[in-house]
Amino acid sequence: MSPFLAPAAIINSRVMLNTQSKSPSAAAGSGGREGIATRRALSRGKYLSSKNESALFRQKSNLRQRQLFSLPFSLFGSTNVVYQAHHVSRSKRGQVVGTRGGFRGCTVWLTGLSGAGKTTIGFALEEYLVSHGIPCYSLDGDNVRHGLNKNLGFSAGDREENIRRIAEVAKLFADAGLVCITSFISPFTKDRQNARKIHEAAGLPFFEIFVDAPLNICESRDVKGLYKKARAGEIKGFTGIDSDYEKPESPELVLKTNVASVSECIQQVVELLQTQNIVPTGSIKDVLELFVPENKLNSVRAEAEMLPSVEITKLDLQWVQVLSEGWATPLTGFMREAEYLQVIHFGTLLNDGVVNLSVPIVLPISTEDKERLEGCEALALSYAGRRVAVLKNPEYFEHRKEERCARVWGTTCAKHPHVKMVMESGDWLVGGDLLVLEKIKWNDGLDQYRLTPLALKQKFREMNADAVFAFQLRNPVHNGHALLMQDTRRQLLERGYKNPVLLLHPLGGWTKDDDVPLEWRMKQHAAVLEEQVLDPKSTVVAIFPSPMLYAGPTEVQWHCRARMIAGANFYIVGRDPAGMPHPETKKDLYEPTQGGKVLSMAPGLTSVEIIPFRVAAYNKLKRAMDFYDPKRHDDFDFISGTRMRKLAREGENPPDGFMAPKAWKVLTEYYQSLEKKN
Repeated sequence: MSPFLAPAAIINSRVMLNTQSKSPSAAAGSGGREGIATRRALSRGKYLSSKNESALFRQKSNLRQRQLFSLPFSLFGSTNVVYQAHHVSRSKRGQVVGTRGGFRGCTVWLTGLSGAGKTTIGFALEEYLVSHGIPCYSLDGDNVRHGLNKNLGFSAGDREENIRRIAEVAKLFADAGLVCITSFISPFTKDRQNARKIHEAAGLPFFEIFVDAPLNICESRDVKGLYKKARAGEIKGFTGIDSDYEKPESPELVLKTNVASVSECIQQVVELLQTQNIVPTGSIKDVLELFVPENKLNSVRAEAEMLPSVEITKLDLQWVQVLSEGWATPLTGFMREAEYLQVIHFGTLLNDGVVNLSVPIVLPISTEDKERLEGCEALALSYAGRRVAVLKNPEYFEHRKEERCARVWGTTCAKHPHVKMVMESGDWLVGGDLLVLEKIKWNDGLDQYRLTPLALKQKFREMNADAVFAFQLRNPVHNGHALLMQDTRRQLLERGYKNPVLLLHPLGGWTKDDDVPLEWRMKQHAAVLEEQVLDPKSTVVAIFPSPMLYAGPTEVQWHCRARMIAGANFYIVGRDPAGMPHPETKKDLYEPTQGGKVLSMAPGLTSVEIIPFRVAAYNKLKRAMDFYDPKRHDDFDFISGTRMRKLAREGENPPDGFMAPKAWKVLTEYYQSLEKKN
């Protein structure tokens, strides 16, 4: 008999209701006490006569048809049902679910009063775990009542059935290898104990977490206005007002949300999961800095003075800064051969799951230096005669320059500015663990903008950011760029974020000679904020210390991944990111749209969402930058970089609305200063 048969078809004749037809487990069970009693009777193999069935349905005649359908589902789930074992074991499933090997299935059961913070913590925990390659899913009370449990009310029986169903569904998620996070008031001890027993019977971990906030705090939050209605008598049986909440006696964890921040609560939960081997040990430390601890600085500095040294270039020092500040986490120093091979062949590191790292971060040295240093257990790195770091346990391997360039840039053309530097560098690469003596400073008046990933994360916390969207740039900001950033903020607000923050993050390392220097770009960005083209209150301007590679889709993954390390969870990708014209043919070295396409498919970028590029051009009718509409092509003017530079050099103004006037003035000053030099 089909479990979807209409109720009338069931009650017409004497039918043995415990048939072998199987119903969907998620739909099983009636919310009322009659349904519970019926299930108990049927479990003893009883028959019901047509008369009894008709009486039962007469008693329920005031219920809607959707509630009637719950009866046959419950009846079919009683006896003569044999559990079928899976052919795929949990350990095998754990090898393919997520990017970190190992079975991690469990349920994190968040319980507490309405307004205590269960949903906020549940969704934040889900986001945190997914960003670390741990698959999970958050079940929220309101969301579940829109679908699975929409036929249940708030009577004692229905509330019991609500929690039973959730426990069964959570068990299935956990058995699939996911961390299932449930956010339900679940006020009664016996219901929570039953949820635990369901998991224990299946051999699955269950963690009860009491989200504890005083009633007055929960009432003051009252986002849904439910406490106000309950106090007014409009809602009966509301937990905490006229219905008891039975506090957990021995939960695995208590979160005091009236004194701890969301991020602090998440760390407490993660630490609990770490002790239970659900979260790998390395996941707690998001950023791996390579600075010498302060209590060891004097001894390491003295050691560095005694070690043989190698002089590094300005480009090398920029990579030392990138590594030391944790932008390339989990690298512990310049790449060894195994890491280098993984990166140039796979675009990832594979030692701890799949970690996106698309560009090799290596230290070239000459044959003479290699022969001089080989056999040393450590060496010092010097810049301008000053020792800046120690490289421990060095490993030397051949610098196959042509292969490196072909794989990273897709060209070996020596006129490409970065390829040229590679070809002129040393014939050997040396990798090893890096101990950096102090934060790299350039003393150019801009060091205050060079915020490390940890400093940026702290800044976002202080701003109470609930979303961070990053924009990478190496050019001045015009109003088309600003339009992309403004539109992203609008989208995030529409999605329910309360305080999205923009990370305006110009690249601060080496760039080619015809790019606008960092000093002038920072002046121009400050003018954009001064004219409030971008909101200064919700924008953080900082400098990304990486050198530029001009490696197109390969490099854009590095740019995105580094911002992910710094706390960004949205990344705006532009047209032809990290691209340039071919040095000889002058055609685009990379297809302009493929950077965005590659980024949307790139492995290991699980915690960042890509905001796709939209073409912006100058709308002659609106006298402003606008998203391009091909149906109105004649209304738009595409102002190229070449044309912009020509206008700036000649001291002329672009069309009104193309760039903030003060920002344009900075640009004209720069290009006119070049004319004077020439």
